Amino acid sequence: MISKKFRASIKLSETPAWKIALKAGLDPSVLSKIMSGTIPVRPGDRRVRRVADLIGLSDDECFEDGVEGGSGYGN
Repeated sequence: MISKKFRASIKLSETPAWKIALKAGLDPSVLSKIMSGTIPVRPGDRRVRRVADLIGLSDDECFEDGVEGGSGYGN
C-alpha cells in the first residue's frame, strides 16, 4: 500500500505529478491510479521506486504496512 508520505510528496512537489510520471517513464494515468489504489502495488514495486528516486524518498518511505495490493504487476 502506498504511504501517505509518498502521496503528499507528489502532491506538494513543485513539479506537477504528470511531469514526475513522465520523468519516471510512466504514463501519468498510471501514477494517478497507483496513488488512488486502483492499481495495487507491493513494497519494492519498480514503478514506485522510480518515482521515489525523483522525489527523494527511500523505498521504506513509499509504503505503509497493511493490506498488500493484488498481483503487484510492476514487480
